[in-house]
This record gives sequence, C-alpha cells and structure tokens, in this order.
Amino acid sequence: MIFVIILLVIIIAVAGSCIRIVPQARAYVVEFLGAYKTTWSTGLYFKIPFFERVARNVNLKEQVIDFPPQPVITKDNVTMQIDTVIFFQITDPKLYCYGVENPISAIENLTSTSLRNIIGDMELDETLTSREVINAKMGTSLDEATDPWGIKVNRVELKNIMPPAAIQESMEKQMKAERERREAILIAEGEKKSTILVAEGKKQSAILEAEAEKQAAILRAEAEKEKRIKEAEGQAEAILKIQQANAQGITMLKEAGADESVLTLKSLEALGKMADGKATKIVVPSDIQGIAGLATTLTEVIKDK
Repeated sequence: MIFVIILLVIIIAVAGSCIRIVPQARAYVVEFLGAYKTTWSTGLYFKIPFFERVARNVNLKEQVIDFPPQPVITKDNVTMQIDTVIFFQITDPKLYCYGVENPISAIENLTSTSLRNIIGDMELDETLTSREVINAKMGTSLDEATDPWGIKVNRVELKNIMPPAAIQESMEKQMKAERERREAILIAEGEKKSTILVAEGKKQSAILEAEAEKQAAILRAEAEKEKRIKEAEGQAEAILKIQQANAQGITMLKEAGADESVLTLKSLEALGKMADGKATKIVVPSDIQGIAGLATTLTEVIKDK
C-alpha cells in the first residue's frame, strides 16, 4: 500500500507538472528530445513527460532597450557620444530562440555599427539638426538586420547627442547670442509698434481737433448768416413800414382835398426839418427853391410897406 501511494503521488506530481497554461502575450517554445517541436500560444496544454520540455518562455510584448552612449565620429572629425533607445517586438519565437545566441547583445552591437555608419556620412551641424532622419535610417537598417532573428524593430530614438565640451561651450555662446538678437528684435518691434500707436493717437487727435474747428467755423458762419438775414429783414421791414406810412399820408392828403398850397407848405416844413439837422449839405429841389425865393420876396414887400 505504501508503494502504491507513493506511486500515485509521483504520477499525480508528474501529470501536474505536464499541464501548462500559456498566459496572454506569451509564447512557449517546446522541444521534443532536444529538437524544436512546436510553439504554444495562449491556452491550456499538456506535454509528454520526460520527452517534451518548454525550452523558452518568450515575451511577445513590445520591449524597450536603452543602450549606453556610443562614441561616434562625424564626417568633419568630431567625436561625440550618442545613446539610443530601441523599441522592438518578438514576432517569431522559434527564430528568436534559435536564430542568434544573445539577441539583445546582437541588437546592441548592430545599433552601434549602424549608428557609426550613418553619422560618419554627416557633419556635426547636420547631425544636430537631423535627428528624425537618423532615427528613420536606424530603424530601417535594424529592422532589416533583425528580421532573420524573429525580431521587429518598431522604431529607434536618439536619446542624447553629446558633442565635446569645447563645442558645447561654443554652441551655448551661439545660442546666447541668438537669444540676445531675438530679444533685441522683439524690443525694437515693441518700440516700433509703440511709436506707431502714439503717432496714430496724435493723428486722430489732430483730425478730431480739425473736425471740431471746422464744425465751430461752420456754426459761427451760420450764426453770422442768420444775424445778417435778421438785420436785413428788420431793415427791409422798417423801410416797408416807412413807405407804407408815407403812402398812407399821401392818401390821406388826397382824400382831404389838399391843394397846391398845402403841399407847398408841407414841403417847406420838411425843408425846415432838414435845415435843423446836422448835415452840412442839403440838396433842395428846384421847385422848392423857387417857392422859397417867392416867400422871401413877399416878406421884403411887406416890410417895405
């Protein structure tokens, strides 16, 4: 009984060890007597004890490798340090397990070689400003080289580009000068805009003052015009009243039946009033002069008598 129990325990343990569950984003590479047999994807599997074994548990997720800085030399003989970041994914577990001995190390060496080849054809200034171009060339080169290993390189990023200290200092001075130049340009633009705004303000003020003066002149002219019109209308009305009074007087004289002697007497009264004035010259009609002479003669005759 003890032997049977021990045997059953061993069988159960072996059977339990032969049951495998493959989780999501994983792949098991299975060998039969040391040779590749199959690849298990996600699910439940049972392997033959003692004959089959899981040779490799492969991660199918996208992975990231950050390689340390690599020394590279540009076309104009400038040595600088560049570190890269590789994003890759295992697409064929079989090739990944049997294609190369150490895939990560192989990718690192391949990255260093490709980087030196690409940077060697570029000058320093072009290297510093062509990061995207270098990334694209690196990605294409590594993807083609790692395809036989069951690895797909999704993209490559240059993390840091570190020129020599002297060149960095020179670049910093250049950047500082560029910042100062831009600052001066901005200040000049601000002063220019300010001057323009002040000039526009003065212009608008002058326009408004001119408009105000124009309106004032128009109003003054209108007022003077109205004044003169009123004065002319008053004078015309006064003349009209005088003429109407004269006409009424003449009418009344005619209606009263005044004869020539009365008219002559009225003329003499008017002449007297004219003489009492301050005028230095008086123009007397000829007929009134004759009448005046006649009156003087009569006066003299009466005195003689």
